[in-house]
Amino acid sequence: MGDSSPLLSNQSDDHNSSQYDYRHPPRNKNQIVNDRIEQCIGNLGCAQVFQCILVSFAWAFDAQQTFISIFTDAEPAWHCTSGSCGTDICAIPEGATWEWDAPRKATIISEYGLQCANSFLTGLPASSFFIGCLIGGLVLATLADSWLGRKNLLLISCLAMSLSGIFTALFSENIWVYAFLRFVSGFGRAAIGTCSLVLATEVVGKQWRGQVGVIGFVCFSFGFLSLPGIAFLTNGESWRAMYMWASIPALVYCVLVFVFVRESPRWLLIRGRREEAMDALKNIATLHQSQLTLSFFGEEEAPRGDDTDVYSAMRVLMSRAWALRRLVTVSVMCIGIGVVYYGMPLALGNLPFNLYVSVTLNALAELPGSFLTFVLINRLDRKIAVVGFTLLSGLCSILVVVVGYFEQLIILQAVLEILSFLSAVSGLNLMLIFTIELFPTCVRNSAVSMARQALVFGGAFAPPLVAAGRKDPFIAYGVFGIVIAGCGMFAIFLPETRGTALADTMDEEEDKAQKLGSFWATH
Repeated sequence: MGDSSPLLSNQSDDHNSSQYDYRHPPRNKNQIVNDRIEQCIGNLGCAQVFQCILVSFAWAFDAQQTFISIFTDAEPAWHCTSGSCGTDICAIPEGATWEWDAPRKATIISEYGLQCANSFLTGLPASSFFIGCLIGGLVLATLADSWLGRKNLLLISCLAMSLSGIFTALFSENIWVYAFLRFVSGFGRAAIGTCSLVLATEVVGKQWRGQVGVIGFVCFSFGFLSLPGIAFLTNGESWRAMYMWASIPALVYCVLVFVFVRESPRWLLIRGRREEAMDALKNIATLHQSQLTLSFFGEEEAPRGDDTDVYSAMRVLMSRAWALRRLVTVSVMCIGIGVVYYGMPLALGNLPFNLYVSVTLNALAELPGSFLTFVLINRLDRKIAVVGFTLLSGLCSILVVVVGYFEQLIILQAVLEILSFLSAVSGLNLMLIFTIELFPTCVRNSAVSMARQALVFGGAFAPPLVAAGRKDPFIAYGVFGIVIAGCGMFAIFLPETRGTALADTMDEEEDKAQKLGSFWATH
């Protein structure tokens, strides 16, 4: 457990501690409130662990809805029942008959008769989902920083995602209704990962931020890996059953969030809701209950956010040059990582491996990626770690192309592909935690949300590259490597955040950056 002093600066090797020590005067109101919060939540307790795990479990349902189309939108195998059909289902000669190997309702392709439809129509549901994610991210981004808060937006988003999944199973009579409901699902789930990550990290002390952030990444991996199990339980008989199995537990989860999860006390304080903040702290703090009274934070009000309306957080981000610079830099880096994170699994069909084995290994690679993040989060500077992982991912991706010219090195090619994806996953995990630490509480959720939307935006460029890569592998894996390595280098323009306390307001972040001597933070 950490030290119980106000700052909990138990990391004596932290290179920042000598430059910026909150324990020594002069101390302003912002620092006093931050010190008091750290004193309350610095020692990780059972209530905090429970809240972090419960909040982070939302990632599992998020992963299920994101990747469920791998099974529900697939084209089932088929066979001839009489005559010679050939290999093209759309060019079956007259007189020949065929049928699906699986039941007709196994996927939307067989149920809706889309086996000969154009790629636009068959890809419309998946495209609608990601378009919904992008629009939902932009619309919902600042609500958690303004009047809704982290918990309420997480609850509403999970509820919208689970209900849309149930409606998809019950009311999708054709491809158009199905695509619309997938759009609604994407719109709803856009805020889940961001709210979950921010809420989990704001209820623990600074030395535990990285560790609790990793919990969400692990839950996402297990959610992804649970899909083959759900497909097995439904026996491939109905894609609708898969949606029900994935959505009903998520609906039950919403009830648990409503009952047991507490709002972020940091957010409540900057919104001027001191009584609610104290109630939240009493449920998660490691201090004795008698010490937690309204006078605990002093006679003055806690520092308020910069504005009070719904989209104030975005305006604040755009109005401060240093904040806008950070946001643009983080977004560029996430675009590069997103191209590889979403592109690598899609491009597996271009490589001479068994597709099912390759997809399973890539899904499993997310688990060691989360473990690496957990191990390295307090041992390496954020900038060094992110640059290192993105460069390694880029190098391995390019080597996939080079090694591919030698048939005897096919196993090495598979290893390089998995290592590239593993490095991209680790870089992404660290990048999200880095983003949390770069922005103060009043705009943190908005900033992390924009970073995740940049990730999805980068993923939108992957499918065309994958399609072109079927003829020239360099267009896929070569471009992947160049993009992620190049974008990752932008980390050098960001201030280092390892070991620093979270700021709550823009002024406090500027003050912290000035004491750290960071030019890029305030100019």
